[in-house]
Amino acid sequence: MKLTKHAHACVTIEKGGTRLVIDPGTFTPDAAEAVARAHAVLITHEHFDHFDEQLVAAALEARPGLLVYGTAAVAAALGSHDGRVQAVTAGDAFTVGSVTVSVHGHRHALIHPDIPCPDNVGYLLDDGAVHHPGDAYCVPDAPVRTLLLPTSGPWTKLGEAADYVRAVKPERVIEIHELMLSDLGRQSTARLLGEEGLTGVPVERLGPGASVQL
Repeated sequence: MKLTKHAHACVTIEKGGTRLVIDPGTFTPDAAEAVARAHAVLITHEHFDHFDEQLVAAALEARPGLLVYGTAAVAAALGSHDGRVQAVTAGDAFTVGSVTVSVHGHRHALIHPDIPCPDNVGYLLDDGAVHHPGDAYCVPDAPVRTLLLPTSGPWTKLGEAADYVRAVKPERVIEIHELMLSDLGRQSTARLLGEEGLTGVPVERLGPGASVQL
């Protein structure tokens, strides 16, 4: 399985000729290009930095074979498109080509009591090969080999992020959701959360377009 990191929360997963894109949002400059090559798009929640509604809607119109999975709010925003848009919740599982997906988590992490928390789901791919949690510290009830760890945003907290990694116990951690940090902030966060910091697991920092094998 190959993972390609795009800016912020977006990644592409490729395996056996199947290509999935997770969370192509408005903070990701090459989101349209990524979606244009995908067999399916997975959306964790409706916030604009994870879900570029116009982009995904246009892709559904242009490509009759494209599939989209997301929360009920995402599905309602896009419409059914003859069943190609599917609402998913925790406990669901589905397969796209050669990739299996299970759905975990219910709610976006709290920003402030005055700000509503939308539904948020995480996607665990290929029996734990990689987990994208969206904007939440949800611990899947299954082993995770590679955890995509959000490191910036109004809801993130370094202490909670450390506890999250400790609870998930992944073999590998890759940084996502990083755009609200300066380069110095990213270095400091990776050091605090990483191998010699609170978790004992290195935090890998990939630039946009960089790929790794999982």
